[in-house]
Amino acid sequence: MKSILPHFAFAALFAAPLLAADPTPAAPATPAATAPAKPKLKIIPGQVIVPTNPGEMRRIWGELISLDPKTRTGKFRNESDDKVMSFTIMPYAELLHHAANGDLQDFRVGERAIFRLHEREPEEWVWLTYIQDQMNMMNGHKEYYRVDKIDPEKGELTVTQMNFETNFIREEGILLETDKDTRYWKDGAPAKFSDLKIGDRLRTKTHGVGQGKTKVCWEVFLDDASLLKFQSEQKAVHSKRMAEQGAPGYVDKAADKDLQLTMFREGDEVWKTLKAGQKVKVASAGVDREPTATPVTATIATAQAAGGLGKLSLTLDEPAAGFAVTGLARLWPVK
Repeated sequence: MKSILPHFAFAALFAAPLLAADPTPAAPATPAATAPAKPKLKIIPGQVIVPTNPGEMRRIWGELISLDPKTRTGKFRNESDDKVMSFTIMPYAELLHHAANGDLQDFRVGERAIFRLHEREPEEWVWLTYIQDQMNMMNGHKEYYRVDKIDPEKGELTVTQMNFETNFIREEGILLETDKDTRYWKDGAPAKFSDLKIGDRLRTKTHGVGQGKTKVCWEVFLDDASLLKFQSEQKAVHSKRMAEQGAPGYVDKAADKDLQLTMFREGDEVWKTLKAGQKVKVASAGVDREPTATPVTATIATAQAAGGLGKLSLTLDEPAAGFAVTGLARLWPVK
């Protein structure tokens, strides 16, 4: 930085002989004020907050141990140190299954996935804002396993995880195991282990064995068409689920006939179609996100998207009890 001091230094140089010496030592320069550290972003129940800055989240590969749909809690084994970790799923968490939106019932015990956790209390990493299965991770990052070695006798593959263009390598020397329950897919149809060839680019759905980083394949996709078939099936399941169970969201305001909601990303195919003047049904919901009251009808006053979320203002046809600020609600369009 360019200094503004030279002019003062120059004047002092000529004035110095005329000044009496000051025996008091000069006070040390005061350092410039240090900007206060930015506080960590925290989860606040009742609001959609996903802290992702350094130190605000942990993304851990692990093996799913249990899920409780009533309390929306679960446990997984951290495959890097075998530690069992408990988590509480935030109502707006993204449960990404087969490279699409999913819900708790879609995941299998033993499945390997990435669990994104945040602090509830200092060093208590419990709040969960996504479970991302292996298919979603590889599809989203456009990555594949390149087959480097095949051991037909052991049913093992040695692979390199990389992007299709091969200009990014995430990891080399990965061992994929198969067993009698492994299924193989090519062109969306059943295939066999013998269809695998050196140099193939594939994706998998794997599970653990209770310790370490072992990867045993449940599904092996020899091409994109096969993974996309599973993805399309999952999307259809999710759409049906949203239509039947209603799109979920938080209650931001509940006063007489005025109801304001923040709609979660997983239901965007429902709330993105809504317009002012349209009729809907809405019900309060519990921790398990199941309705706790009979749905009531309402009219959309305003509807807009905000950062991947939906913001809805509703006018209820009649005052309704059960809605509480920071509580949950489910919503259905009236056809």
